[in-house]
Amino acid sequence: MTTANDISNRIIEAVMAQKLAPGSRLGEQQLAMLFDCSRTIVREALTRLSTRGIVTVSARRGWYVIEPSEDEAREAFEARRVIELGLLHQLKSVDKAAVRQLKAHLQREKAALAGSDVGVRSFLLGDFHVCLAECLGNGLLADTLRDFTARTTLIAMLYQSSHDAAQSCADHVRIVEALEAGDIVRAEALMSEHIGTVQSALRLQASSDPLAGLRDALAPVRKSPAPTTAPARSRKPRAVPSSTTPASDPDASADASTYLGALL
Repeated sequence: MTTANDISNRIIEAVMAQKLAPGSRLGEQQLAMLFDCSRTIVREALTRLSTRGIVTVSARRGWYVIEPSEDEAREAFEARRVIELGLLHQLKSVDKAAVRQLKAHLQREKAALAGSDVGVRSFLLGDFHVCLAECLGNGLLADTLRDFTARTTLIAMLYQSSHDAAQSCADHVRIVEALEAGDIVRAEALMSEHIGTVQSALRLQASSDPLAGLRDALAPVRKSPAPTTAPARSRKPRAVPSSTTPASDPDASADASTYLGALL
């Protein structure tokens, strides 16, 4: 029987595999049909994900995957930096079993890079950080990193990250090599550089005025007469809203989102 935990795990995996985009709707009835369970179980799963910062709910849209703001994007990367660098900083050594597990994960990453399944590749690249925490014996931080990794995956999708997957894999390889050599300081420095590189690849736009179009349209009309030296035809025509301005219809954004049932 499907449990709330099963559903929440599947949604997290779908996010990390970039199968669920920011803003994707998660209809309770559709999920109940997909997982062959009651809406009560679905609601429990979505509520858990809401407390973990992966989904949210509104009276108008229902449940949907979060769309992090630019400030939230920066905070998520800062949190990951604190957690992952702190995890490495307190290490004294890394045992051989942990190194073997990390190397096995890297082999799966490389195989995914050589293949055509973008979802598997995206999931494994993000899951490396979760795997690292697990291999170092901290399950609590592994769970926390899973949620933060899912959030930063959504951020990368929302802000069109230009970061190269092959570069991420290469960064992971260098981190594991440093750990295997017992050079914890270097591993920490490499992790800091890696997280910074991923963050810098985000296309965060400069703050814009959301009322710019309306502000121009409702600006006071000039009532003073035009200069007598200028031909009457040179007067500036009244501004017409550009056809390229995004529609304000709420249904326009709703159409772009996708139900989980169409993806899994």
